[in-house]
Formats: sequence, C-alpha cells, structure tokens
Amino acid sequence: MISSLPPLIRKMHRWILPSCGDIRWSRPSSSRRRVAEAPQTSPPKLRKVVSEGTLAVPKDVEEFRTMSAYGFLKLFTYEDLRLATGDFDPGQIVGEGGFGVVYRGFIDDAVCKGFAPTEVAVKELNPEGLQGDREWLTEVSYLGQYSHPNLVELIGYCCEDDHRLLVYEFMAKGSLEHHLFRRSCSLSWTMRVAIALDVARGLSFLHGAERPIIYRDFKTSNILLDADFNAKLSDFGLAKAGPMGGATHVSTRVMGTYGYAAPEYMATGHLTVMSDVYGFGVVLLEMLVGRRAVEPSRAGGREGSLVDWARPILIRPKKLDRILDRRMGGPPARILRRVPRLAYDCLSQNPKVRPSMSRVVVTLEAVLAAGAEEEGEEEGAAAAEA
Repeated sequence: MISSLPPLIRKMHRWILPSCGDIRWSRPSSSRRRVAEAPQTSPPKLRKVVSEGTLAVPKDVEEFRTMSAYGFLKLFTYEDLRLATGDFDPGQIVGEGGFGVVYRGFIDDAVCKGFAPTEVAVKELNPEGLQGDREWLTEVSYLGQYSHPNLVELIGYCCEDDHRLLVYEFMAKGSLEHHLFRRSCSLSWTMRVAIALDVARGLSFLHGAERPIIYRDFKTSNILLDADFNAKLSDFGLAKAGPMGGATHVSTRVMGTYGYAAPEYMATGHLTVMSDVYGFGVVLLEMLVGRRAVEPSRAGGREGSLVDWARPILIRPKKLDRILDRRMGGPPARILRRVPRLAYDCLSQNPKVRPSMSRVVVTLEAVLAAGAEEEGEEEGAAAAEA
C-alpha cells in the first residue's frame, strides 16, 4: 500500500513494483492556434530529420563516442555548456528530478562559434541518479532522429568524460504538472483541451511510425509548455520500439510511473501503443478533476487511485459536476461530456477497446471546434441584444 511507504519514497516520481521490476521530466514555437482553426483530418506523419535511414541506437557510450555527430544534433563541449549556464549557476535551475538538474541557459556566438542567440534548457545527468547511460542514449536516439511540433526539440548534447548533458529548446511555462496542481491554477477549459490535443498529436505521431514508438512514461511532469502554452512531450528515456509484423506486443521489464502505467502492462510486461493510451487517459482525467493520479488520502479508491475513484463517475452526467475542477469553467454540458467519455474509454481495463491516439486527436479537434462555434453563437446573440 502506498500509504504505508516511508514519506521519502512516497515523494519519488519513479517507483519500483516488487512483483514486476522498475517503474519510473523542434522547432521554434509557434503562437497558440486559434480555437476556430479548421481541424486536421488526420494526425501528422512521423517525419525523420535524418535522410540516411534510421540511425542505430548505440549499444553503449563508448560506441556513441566513435560517432562524429548524431543525427542533426549539435555536439557541445562541457566548457560550452558551462559558459551557457553561468558555470551551472544554482540560480539558473529550472527543474530537478531523478535524472539530475535542468538549467536555463543561453547560447550564442560567444559560447559556440556560429551559433545564433538561443535560450536553452540544459539537462545534466546525475551519475548517481535514477537514470543511466542507456536512458540517456535512448533520449538522444529518438529526439535526434525525429521532429514534430509536439515533441520538445533536442538541440544538442555533451558526452565528455563522465559528463552527460542534453540541450533542449527552452519551454518558458514549465511543466503541465506545475500549473495544474497549484492552488491558483488558471488553466481554462479551452486551454486544457488544447493541451490535451497537442500531446495527443505527439503520441499519435510516435505511434504512426513504420515501427511504432511507445512513449511509456506519459505524465503531467513530462508535458512541457512554451510561452504560448503549446504543449510538447519531453523525456524520452523510457521510450521503446513497438511490435512489428504479426507481433501483438513487445515484452519488457515494467518501467514507467506509478498511477499512469496500464494495468495489463504492469501485470504481464506486455507493452503496446495502448499502454500509452491508458497513460493519456490518466492525464486527461487529472486535467478534468484537477487532482493527482495517486493521492494516499483519497477515500474510496484503492491505494488513493484517482482512476478507481473517478472513472465510474465519468459516464454519470448527474454526478459529473461533483468531481470536475471548478477552476476551469467550461462549455455547455453537451460539449463537456464528450471529454469525460473519452477519458473513460482511454482508461478501459481492456486495451482492445481503448481508442487509438489518432481517434483521440479527431475527437478533441471536434470538441474544440464545437466549443468555438458555441462561443461564436453566444457572441452573436449578445451583439444582437445590444
């Protein structure tokens, strides 16, 4: 039981399941799309940013060091990044976790010759932390080969001596977790649905590869927001290539974050894209209710599980208002109920009946379009009365 664990362990973002194994934070940002923008008819296709075919994931750091560069990424020296972060100034720290520390930095021609002035986030791997070289190499591999508006851009890396650093685009608004669970959360209904659509597009993009990429660690702390609240997926250390051919799943040690991992994956180690769909459903539920996936103090749910407590209510319209986060406001009930129903479907115990992420994208696009139409009708009625 979570409530019986020591306080220090309960605060960890990554967990160990005794029965299954270990379980564990592009391009220049564009302005937030208008809600009334015509919805896409299909999710964007997976786009490689290297032309020489899929780059092999190095088996270890020694092999990685034999490469002069990886994909389109910039190779930085440790001195470059020391200068970019003001000698790793503690005042520049913008994030910290099991992987290490993230610093806000600035790179220009004075730091790295020929580099255009760019604000960056520099993640320094803690050699004694929860992540290791394998996860670091996995992150470089996936973000070094693929580009999409809803994946955080990995600009470059440093692999010098014992130093392992990654350089990303700077996401000015931080994580969704930081905003959603604050007492003064100002994320409106429309903003939450737009964020959900952004990350749904990111997951659909990954799942659309010739060999699907399973993200495996979908949670609010891994969803980052730029200055315009466009959302992007970050932290690909646990990403895994999905099944190919006639295979139905890949078998792997259970890794992820407690409360977000799909039940069938935790029970069997069988990983599919539907494992990501379940994690998406948990986050969508968190955005609807305004509470964390695991709360030891929550009554009525097993081990403080938000899913156990709230999922049955998502399809009971008369009780739905009791659990929705009142801070977000919302559209008329006929529109609002489509999102709780989507969360309910994503959280099904049976992975075969969960919607694909491409279907999730279509649903959320329709919800935003309907909300924009409703707002337009209300504005027109108000103008007529005036």
